[in-house]
Amino acid sequence: MKNMKSYILLIAFMGIAILGNQEIVGTKSKVSFSIGNMKVNTVEGSFTGMKGEVNFDKNNLKTSSFNVTIDVASVNTDNTTRDNHLKNEDFFEVKKYPKIRFKSSAVVKSKKEGYYIAKGKLTIKDVTKDVKIPFTYENKIFKGTLKVDRFDYGVGVDMSTFMVSKEATIEIVCVTK
Repeated sequence: MKNMKSYILLIAFMGIAILGNQEIVGTKSKVSFSIGNMKVNTVEGSFTGMKGEVNFDKNNLKTSSFNVTIDVASVNTDNTTRDNHLKNEDFFEVKKYPKIRFKSSAVVKSKKEGYYIAKGKLTIKDVTKDVKIPFTYENKIFKGTLKVDRFDYGVGVDMSTFMVSKEATIEIVCVTK
């Protein structure tokens, strides 16, 4: 009988652990960006190919975590010439740095109702910086926004800030099963 109780307890714990992990639906998830261009236009684009591990439990944020990558070669601005330029050594160096990664160190409740904050490390190219991503979670969809200074990550540093703004606004939509 003791072995049976241990067995049931083990199954219960495994079930709880499995419930915490959410599988990313890569075909529905994406990272969009907008950045000023020549101080009069805004260029919008996106990255797809989101993969990784999401473990989110709003009732136990201490066990929540994100370890997510996106495929840099998937960049799409609806302009093939610009997309190819973004992939080369002037910007993302896709051949050398094929992934952008975010790995959380903590997930906390925001003071803003319905929001959480994922604190962690964002790695673009060979540069890793601490960031905070405010996000919402509803119906298995995470939505977050942050601003990134591209110079901090060595992205397009030789490009004039008149041509391309330093700061990009990033919007994340991560759909899970």
